[in-house]
Amino acid sequence: MTPTVLWVCVLVSSLLAFGLKLAGHLVPQHWLATERVQRTSTLVTVALLVSLVVVQTFADGQAVVVDARVPALAVAAVALALRAPFLLVVVLAAATAAGLRALGWG
Repeated sequence: MTPTVLWVCVLVSSLLAFGLKLAGHLVPQHWLATERVQRTSTLVTVALLVSLVVVQTFADGQAVVVDARVPALAVAAVALALRAPFLLVVVLAAATAAGLRALGWG
């Protein structure tokens, strides 16, 4: 792909994203106030975040991998279930991954 084609793709994608955001602002407020739309938007947000976490945890390019990120995610999940502060959750997960990598795993 040539640099010109790449920049055209970037600019077209940017304009499409801007247009989509603008269209979102033009939707009448009463359409968004229904319970079904609010529930769906919440579920879509959660699904996107979960999919990002899964991809970042189990993917390495095109391959599925199990390395130090998996136990770190498990530690973070347990800490969240125990209602630990978010900063502590991040520190525990990072320390778990770092410790396992220092021991030679992934």
